[in-house]
Amino acid sequence: MCGIFGIVGHAEASNLTYLGLHALQHRGQESAGIVASDGHTLRAHRQMGLVADIFTVPVLASLPGQAAIGHVRYSTAGGSRLENAQPLFVTYAGGQFSIAHNGNLVNARELKDALEADGAIFQSDADTEVVMHLLARSKQPTFEAKLVEALKKVEGAYSILLLTESKLIAARDPHGFRPLVLGKMKEGAFVVASETTALDLIEAELVRELEPGELLIIENGVMRTSKPFTPAPRQGRCIFEQVYFAKPDSVLFGKSVYETRKRLGMQLAREQPAPAADLVIAVPDSGVPAAIGFSQVSGIPYDVGLIRSHYVGRTFIEPQQSIRHFGVKLKLSAVRSVLKGKRVVVVDDSIVRGTTSRKIVKMLKAAGAVEVHLRISSPPTQWPCYYGIDTPSRQELIASSHTTEEIARYVTADSLGYLSLEGLGAAVDDPTRSTFCTACFSGQYLTGGFTADDKLSA
Repeated sequence: MCGIFGIVGHAEASNLTYLGLHALQHRGQESAGIVASDGHTLRAHRQMGLVADIFTVPVLASLPGQAAIGHVRYSTAGGSRLENAQPLFVTYAGGQFSIAHNGNLVNARELKDALEADGAIFQSDADTEVVMHLLARSKQPTFEAKLVEALKKVEGAYSILLLTESKLIAARDPHGFRPLVLGKMKEGAFVVASETTALDLIEAELVRELEPGELLIIENGVMRTSKPFTPAPRQGRCIFEQVYFAKPDSVLFGKSVYETRKRLGMQLAREQPAPAADLVIAVPDSGVPAAIGFSQVSGIPYDVGLIRSHYVGRTFIEPQQSIRHFGVKLKLSAVRSVLKGKRVVVVDDSIVRGTTSRKIVKMLKAAGAVEVHLRISSPPTQWPCYYGIDTPSRQELIASSHTTEEIARYVTADSLGYLSLEGLGAAVDDPTRSTFCTACFSGQYLTGGFTADDKLSA
């Protein structure tokens, strides 16, 4: 649940990285950082908070150079502290380098224990730092060889960027869990980012998606690529990126995220038609494309019944008892004139614990909806993710221990319907789901190296 951005070969590298991170802010709102290189020295600035608040004009001016990498973080493990903010930066015997990571290394704890037993001192809780130690300790002759040796020792999900004094390096794990795309600007600068929306903002052209297991090196305006890692038995692209994470305007795994989510809603309408209803509404923003698709197939008109506030800060003063469900009411408000007296189908992307869905259904009924039929554009989330998404333990996932009917009663909906795993595969044009990781829905993990209590994530 992080976003990474890198650029090389542009005089305004830090400014463009700032814009790229702004476009990726949805992937992490806890902290942000930029490291820039002027060809001789790396300079870094990391801070807790949002991109627009952190990177003022004076801060960006302190990061000169023609190459930079940046990171926005949403922590799933490691405390909410500055030392865990990325990109991580180090000076070692071979020089300086910085690293930004999206994903989760499922064997990080085992590797960290071994490194500490051998005298390594860690400055953060992020599993990304394991890669830095492995690289710095490698006896391989070149930086690229050191990196390859380090990455061959880790297991799990990683899309990473590394910046040295003279080069930008990108790598993607052999399963391809997390997205990573390559772009190029008219001026000739190369750009690597988590999503195409970041390329669009700075008017860079999408070249292609990095392949699973690919290592990309850009130095002196020249790009070279290799695939030095043992190929995975199958691809494991994260299906939840399509369901929820990525911005709708991005192209992910070669497909429009908006159109994919719309197809999820269309398939949902075929599988889980609602009783006679007056309108379809979405839980904004992620549920909107699916709700539109549901409306088109069902013939039930789409309308806006919930409004999302875009000005909710990270902290706010919450009355202890005076306003119940204050958090949800701060983010969402019901449109009474649309809902009053209506039978409503409300489409959302997922249910995790069920508490938010319960508050939303109650809000809709309090606003005058006479019936609320909840439809979810993904299968029941029954298993935690160990590859970089912040899901709670299995015991906290309501679908792991309750039937659909029981969940419907808990959230106080008049009916509840989920998209099936088969329908999910059909909607993403992969009927056998052979190129996606669906572990959060199926429990079929593609790697080992973790236990049910592990929560190590970048």
